[in-house]
This record gives sequence, C-alpha cells and structure tokens, in this order.
Amino acid sequence: MDSLLPSGPLKSNSKKSGRPNILLFTPDQLRADVLGCFGNTQASTPNFDNLAKQGTRFNSAWSQHSVCGPSRISIMTAWYPHTAGHRTLDNLLKPWEPNLLKYLKDAGYEVALPGNRGDVFAQDVTEMSTDFCGNLVKPSWSWSDINFNGDKNDLLYNAFWFGKQGNEPRIDGDEATIQTAIQWLEQRTSDKPWAMWVPLLAPHPPFMVEDPWFSLHDRDSMPKPISSSETIGKPQFMNELQKRYGWDDLSLEDHAEITATYYGMVSRVDDQLGRLLSTLDQCGYANNTYTFCFSDHGEYLGDHGLVEKWPSGLDPCLVQNPLIVAGPKVAEGEIVHSGVEMIDLLPTCLEIAETDASHTHFGKSLLPILNDCNIEHRDAVFCEGGFNWEDNHLFEVAGWIYKHKSEIQHEMPNLVGKAQCIRTQKWSFIRRQNEQNELYDRKKDPQEKINILATSRKNDPDIQAVAQDLQNRILEWLVQTSDVIPWQPDNRFPSLVHGWREKQENE
Repeated sequence: MDSLLPSGPLKSNSKKSGRPNILLFTPDQLRADVLGCFGNTQASTPNFDNLAKQGTRFNSAWSQHSVCGPSRISIMTAWYPHTAGHRTLDNLLKPWEPNLLKYLKDAGYEVALPGNRGDVFAQDVTEMSTDFCGNLVKPSWSWSDINFNGDKNDLLYNAFWFGKQGNEPRIDGDEATIQTAIQWLEQRTSDKPWAMWVPLLAPHPPFMVEDPWFSLHDRDSMPKPISSSETIGKPQFMNELQKRYGWDDLSLEDHAEITATYYGMVSRVDDQLGRLLSTLDQCGYANNTYTFCFSDHGEYLGDHGLVEKWPSGLDPCLVQNPLIVAGPKVAEGEIVHSGVEMIDLLPTCLEIAETDASHTHFGKSLLPILNDCNIEHRDAVFCEGGFNWEDNHLFEVAGWIYKHKSEIQHEMPNLVGKAQCIRTQKWSFIRRQNEQNELYDRKKDPQEKINILATSRKNDPDIQAVAQDLQNRILEWLVQTSDVIPWQPDNRFPSLVHGWREKQENE
C-alpha cells in the first residue's frame, strides 16, 4: 500500500512570472451522475461537458466527508476530517492552521474569493488568506424573499422543494458571486499569477430555480431513484429520516418534480460556469489557467427514500465527486478510473504554483495522472462521517425543515455514530460505530444497494476475510493520519522576566 505521508525534498517558493493561474469552481451538493460528461443523457450541462472534452474527468474521485464544512476543510488542508477534529459544521479553519489559499498567497499569487460563503474559515482567516474577498456586485434577491414557513403537511415542502422562483434570471448570492468573479478578472492589472476559488450554494437545497431552468427538463424523463425496497442492510438513520419527514409518502411524480428542479439548478450552475470560462478566454487567461471543477459532496435526491444528506451517510451518491481538470499539459478528453481523493487538490495546486506545503498532510499530487491517465494513483480511497455519542452537545442545531435532522441527532445519537469507509476497485467497506458494518461488491453493485454482511453470504469465509482485511486497512489509516505534529516547534524554555532561565544565563 502506498504511504499516506508526503515524501521528497521541499521546493523553493519561486515567484517567477509565467506560473499558471488556478481556478477552483465549487458548486455545493453536486452529484457526479447528473452531468452529461458523466453519462447522464437527460442532463443539460454543455459547459461542464465541453470542459471535460478539453481536459480530464475523474470517474472515481471521492470526497472525504458528506457534509459541507468538513469536506471543504479537508480540501483546503489535505487533512482528513478526523486528523484535527474538523468533523462538524462549526469547527472551522483557524488562523494558525494551514490552508490552500494562504499557501498560494504566500507563494506570490494574487488570491481572490468572490462571494460570502462562510462555512470554511473562522473569523479573519478569509481576509488573511486572500487579496480580495466579498462582492463587487451585490445580490438583489435574498433568502428573506423565500417563505420558510410552508405547510408542514405538504410532502414537497418537507422534501426541501420550493419550486419555481420567477420567470427571469435573478441576482441571488451565486449570481452575484459569478458577476463579481468576472469583474475581478476583467479589472485586474497585476502581473502576478492569480488563484480564484468560486464556491457556490447551488444546487444545494432548497430545490428551487427560476425559468428558463425550472422548465428545462421533462418531468416524465427523470430517472427513478433507488427505492428502499431494492436495498438490504442499510443503516437505521434512513428509516428514521423517512418516518420523521414522511418521505415514504412521496410518489414517483413527486420525486420527478424534485429531480427536474435539481437538474434545472445544475443547468443554471452550468451556465454560470460557461460565462466564467468565456471571461478567461476574453481576458487572455485560458491557455495558462488550470481549471478545477468539483463539489464538496453529493445529494440523495430520492435514493434510498431520502433527500438532502446525513453526517454519517457514505453512499456513492453523497461522496463520489464530479472532478474535472483542464489546463496546460492536461490530457484532453481522457477519463481517469484510478481512485483519487479530494485532499489531493492541495498538493496538486501547490505543485502548479511551484511551492510546497509546510505541514504534514496526506494528499498526493494529481499532475502525474493528469499527464498519464492509465497509472494507478491510489489503490484505495477513504471517507468518513458521524460523531461520538458523547459529543452530543456539539452536534448540529438547526431550524426550519432541518430541525427534524437535528432532533434525530440529539434524541438518537447512535444513528449518527462515527463511520469510516474504504473503497477499492472491487470492494466498498463501511465500519460503523453503533450499527452493522457494510460490505458491497462494487463491480456487481456499484450503487451499493445490497450489504453482503446482511445476507447469507456473511458467513462465507472468503467474505469474512475480505471484510476483516478492509477493516484492518481502515484502522491502519486512522492511526497513520491522526494527530499531526506541527512542523514549527515552540520554544520549550522561553525567557521569562523573572524566570529561572534568565537567572541561570546571568550566572
């Protein structure tokens, strides 16, 4: 098994001109299988698809967590969520912790973060890590324009569906972010290389979008979700969510409406991506910019009878990432089948910037596989979620429709217990703290519907051996990647005004 630790000598922090620019485009809660370039025939995503033709898409890229903040922090640090306790929405990156944007700024890049996404950095960290942050274009539409007090008996409302939001494009937070990014690129005069992170909220629920995107997709052509009746041995949180929200009563027509609205939201994001990429071309940046398109995690979208996500949910629809990379020397129109992790973005971007990290991390640069898509990058990938039940007081507290999820976590903390997953090309194994472990044959069951450990095959010695081996690899991974030691040691014996050390030195 490849070492999880970085190796090789450190490179100098070169600030020479001509280094490539870096664009990070990050929709929230975007499933890989809703993009045309990932095989979806009902999708309308021409800009994602064209970017994949110009670059390389990853067929087996995996997020490290199924919830926004922990996943994004893992991307920014190349740490796993458990490495430094970034496993909740409220434990954000501190000023003394590493982050990709700060590394790029220190390496001489002009760093921009358009918009107001606040689920990654603690107070003041955004400002210290960027040269520009915030909005040049202010939203004219806000969340206060939404009715959050819908009919609690309405099935679609309880499934996070708010429907059509008008007949004309609106300047919401995402659109303001895109327009700000475009203006910043058009107005910049620096000869420094630049890096820009563009984090969007869509297609995160509530499921809502304006025309023309709301009406873009035929409801009758929407794919059917994975039914609970098709699955065996899934965790109990699924049943509890279905019961509390009444999702068992959603019809196939209801699911089609939710899915079509979500697809419309994705198409709107695609349009925004296209305008951003056109700006790169118009400003003369296109040939010297690495563009990374990815999400933080996915969305249930009716699969397993659920919508939205869950902190210990580790199904492919939640953690498979729609990673696409294009740029100088990136192979065009290629598909990478080897496993990669989203923590691999940090060392990739730092190698592009001709600099190095100054902290122990577990990422592995993607540049070699971007030049040769047939090499094996990782023989196994890992992700995780959930909490210790003793940490109940640190669990999420939420209102609106999210309150049911919050209530389950606090009332039944065993249903959100820690879980870790390892995926190889053949197998997927999930180790659960409070519930039955899960084993899936990814070749025969890529959607991970049938937990072999809940069938008669669980007693097969070969199956037991596979499960034990994968569990051992998870435990080894946990040991290797926990509790990193800072590279900058503190002075153990600082000089004190009236301290013994000063006295000793004067003798």
